[in-house]
Amino acid sequence: MTATPLLPTPRPGILDITPYKPGKASAEGFANPVKLSANENILGCSPLARDAFLQAGEVLAQYPDGRGNALRAAVAERYRLEPERLILGCGTDEIFALLNQTYLTAGDNIVQGQYGFGAYAIGARANQAEVRLAAEPDYRIDVDAILEQVDERTRLVFIANPANPTGTFISLTEVERLHVGLPGNVLLVLDGAYAEFNTDPTFSDGMDLARSADNIVVTHTFSKLHGLAALRVGWAYAPAAVADAVDRIRLPFNTSIAGQAAAIAALGDEDFQARSLALVEQWRPWLIQQLGGLGLETVPSTGNFLLVGFPRSGGRIAAEAEAFLAGRGLIVRGVAGYGLPDHLRITVGLEAHNRAVIDALADFLQRPAAG
Repeated sequence: MTATPLLPTPRPGILDITPYKPGKASAEGFANPVKLSANENILGCSPLARDAFLQAGEVLAQYPDGRGNALRAAVAERYRLEPERLILGCGTDEIFALLNQTYLTAGDNIVQGQYGFGAYAIGARANQAEVRLAAEPDYRIDVDAILEQVDERTRLVFIANPANPTGTFISLTEVERLHVGLPGNVLLVLDGAYAEFNTDPTFSDGMDLARSADNIVVTHTFSKLHGLAALRVGWAYAPAAVADAVDRIRLPFNTSIAGQAAAIAALGDEDFQARSLALVEQWRPWLIQQLGGLGLETVPSTGNFLLVGFPRSGGRIAAEAEAFLAGRGLIVRGVAGYGLPDHLRITVGLEAHNRAVIDALADFLQRPAAG
């Protein structure tokens, strides 16, 4: 009888995790399609950041500052924060993973909205924790629904504000109500990846609330407004005890010399930031108006993107629209993986991109429905 060979075995639950699937980046037949699938800054990045990145090419043989002290100082000065309470990460994705790894054990749980960013759940399941999804009526975080999911094994609550992929947000008053309703041992993580795009007077990224709280972490990224998605630089403002705990398992040199230098330069280029925000402020409402004129529903968004609904009753489903747009060299994001099979997420682009999307969708909707 032949013995069964011993093989390395992943820990329970790992092979049950669905890998994160990013937005598409190519369209058949187009060498340079218009990519509106990843909420990237359509203007690119700050020229100052680009110069800093290129200059970093002179020191590629060197390790970066493992603590990222210069970047910590720049972020701390810009936001009036204590640098020792900052956590730097290879994108905020790594920070979410580190928080999960630091605070979760088997049998614990996290709570997030039903349409929450997939990275939260991946990190939790990797640590054998349960992921609890709270209903989002009208595609918006519901504080009461979140609190109903919290129990004695809840360790983290993740809220993207504004949310991805919906673009909706909850006010500072609602964030405060959520925080008050949580036990003190539950960490509230406020993901502010799109916070800079939200100009509503009732909105706050929660930074001021976090200054005096023992269980709030606020994260930001250089990938969206600053256009440095390729360099993977994110940061978090956390209670000192949380920052210390996370730093004990953070891998050394997790942000590169080039990433740190470009992020510092980007942070100082307020002109580029202003132009990026102005573009979204100009074309987001135009897109909403035009899409509405085509009979399509848009979820109210305060991000640099829109979630667009395709009612099945009209016989035009989102997957067909996504394929049709790709045939025109326009790549948008199908969000069926988020439980939204009847929607597409579309990044706000340049004028020519936005007009091309509307023209293509108008043509799509005029075609006879399949079947």
